[in-house]
Amino acid sequence: LGPGDEVALLPPVSGGAAKRIVAGFRDRPSVDEALDFVASPDAGGTVAFVGSVRSDGGAVERLAYSAYREMAGEVMRDIALEAGTKWPLEAVVILHSLGELKVGDRTVVVACSAPHRGEAFEACRYVVDEVKRRVPIWKKESGPGGDRWVGLE
Repeated sequence: LGPGDEVALLPPVSGGAAKRIVAGFRDRPSVDEALDFVASPDAGGTVAFVGSVRSDGGAVERLAYSAYREMAGEVMRDIALEAGTKWPLEAVVILHSLGELKVGDRTVVVACSAPHRGEAFEACRYVVDEVKRRVPIWKKESGPGGDRWVGLE
């Protein structure tokens, strides 16, 4: 856990809830940190997703991520809480990069643990998709053709 991270320890409620949540930013998100946090003796399945900068056939040399941290962090926490109401999760972690990244660098790590693998897979996919769709994080690609903001065209 890092400075500024919020950890939620939630008692079970009607409809379910993840017991532990971490959502925050890292210079380089750690898979080990995410897996350590979601580990639980009650989890029969743990799924992690790691996003990374791809070259897109040489068109991308680096990315720059920026965000309004407080708002983005709140939306990530909301998404983690939503996942915990849809599936019986033990824990959810969302760690996202900000700043300059080169090809191959990790951009995001999401991990979910649940009693069964199916729930962990479904929840992890939901979290990844919702982070990409809803979190106010802006991405600028740079390469031989110049710079372009992704999703702002």
